[in-house]
Amino acid sequence: MTKQEFSALAKKGPVILDGATGSNLLKMGMPRGVATELWVEEHPDVIQKLQSAYVEAGSQILYAPTFLANRIGLKGHGIEGNHLRDKVKALNHTLTGFTRELVKEKALAGKRNLLVAGDIGGTGSFMQPYGPLTYEELLECYKEQITCLVQAGVDLLVVETMISLEETMVVLDAAASVCDLPVLASLTCEADGSLFFGGNIFDAVTSLEEIGADAVGCNCSVGPDQLEAVISAIASRVSVPVIAKPNAGMPVITETGEAVYSMGPEEFALHMRKLRDAGASLLGGCCGTGPAYIRAMVEAL
Repeated sequence: MTKQEFSALAKKGPVILDGATGSNLLKMGMPRGVATELWVEEHPDVIQKLQSAYVEAGSQILYAPTFLANRIGLKGHGIEGNHLRDKVKALNHTLTGFTRELVKEKALAGKRNLLVAGDIGGTGSFMQPYGPLTYEELLECYKEQITCLVQAGVDLLVVETMISLEETMVVLDAAASVCDLPVLASLTCEADGSLFFGGNIFDAVTSLEEIGADAVGCNCSVGPDQLEAVISAIASRVSVPVIAKPNAGMPVITETGEAVYSMGPEEFALHMRKLRDAGASLLGGCCGTGPAYIRAMVEAL
């Protein structure tokens, strides 16, 4: 997909993203504490079942389950040495392949124009001065993963759940050096727009647009009921499409460690309609949401 094609798609809006991956995989049998990407590699049927449900609910863009499939993230799970480079390549190709295979299957069944996004998250560590990583180390890490995602055939890239503007900018630098695919950039913020490492999302999205992001916005952290002012302010600051992919409200942690989110599908959908009206044109769900949430959102929109 070219940047121009993505821009044309977003202008037709709203574009429907998918919902949560990790919180649903836990419900579908994934043990707590494992590396999601490594578990999914061994359970393609589970991720394809979830993504199939998202397509049936109305999602147009599916995020390949590659969030932490980078060399720094995998090293944190004990993959070392020469095997690390091979594993990064194999994992990104395999996980993207699961989603592409499903999209091809859905296309044959009549559901066309589905897109696969290469999903890029953090590394589990942070860039200086908040952590040990240098700009150069992060740049090479992301260039490696993005190269693998491009080779695997993704239609676009999304960097999401980022808590640092600086690290998000590194991903954009890496993408620009590797490919011409559209890049969606999504930060996680507090209800007032403040970022966890200082500053605010309003200035951040302006900077991200200036260096080439094709869409900007927020995901995770809070529910849609707390983001109407944030989305409205973002939309007033940028000319690119705005992303809204919030959680299903705020979670309560049970005695067994399970996160139970406060908002059901219908309430979530009504608030997402308000975010659409506030200026968001790329809409989906994060933690606690599932296919029922996406279906209710589509109906509400």
